[in-house]
Formats: sequence, C-alpha cells, structure tokens
Amino acid sequence: MTTEFELLKIVSGGQTGADRAALDWAIARGLAHGGWCPNGRKAEDGVMDPRYQLIETQSANYRSRTIANVRDSDATLIPNLGPLEGGTLETLRIAERTGREFRLIQLDGFSDNEGGGDFSLLVAAIPR
Repeated sequence: MTTEFELLKIVSGGQTGADRAALDWAIARGLAHGGWCPNGRKAEDGVMDPRYQLIETQSANYRSRTIANVRDSDATLIPNLGPLEGGTLETLRIAERTGREFRLIQLDGFSDNEGGGDFSLLVAAIPR
C-alpha cells in the first residue's frame, strides 16, 4: 500500500531554518529529497553537509538556487513566521512571476506544540 508521503519528493535549497528542517524531516522518514543549492554548497552557517542530496548551481548566489527549485517543483510550500521578507519573500515573488503553484502558510499564532516540529501538517497543505 502506498502512502501519500511515498509520492513526495521534498525539494529544498538547504538553507538554515525551515529549508534544512524539511530535508532532515524527509531523511528521517526515508523520503526522497533533493533540490538546488548555491555553488560550493554555500549556506548562511557555512558549507552544507553532503548528506543533503542537492545539486550545486553554477552560481554562488542564493537567487539562482531559488529560481531552480521553484521551477523544478510541482508546488512550493512557503512557511513564514513574522513579516514576509528576505529569501522567503523572494521565493513567493518568483513563484508568482513564473506562474508556479505555491502555498504560503503564515505561522504566526501557532504554538510550538502544534505539529511538534512535524512537517506532516505542512505537507498536507501542499497543492495537488
């Protein structure tokens, strides 16, 4: 029997925070994961761990990585806490400009216990 999670591939740029948490969540459950990351596996906290199955773009800039991940995904889930800004806002704008499916989930007002750090609740919100 196939579960809906078996049909998923988590695509992420591997940045700190939600990006990395999504990859860790997929790895812990044996789910397919991948995506694009900046050349040199550049991240805000240094070089990304090779256990993340990401492909390096030719550029070291974050925007190239984001464009490739939005382009190559069936849909983009954008969890956000606080004001919509920085890379999160850029991801939304790229999805809008390219006409790609996306879902923005504003997490303000959720307690730390809701979902218990489990991405299952967010995965359920992915457009199909």
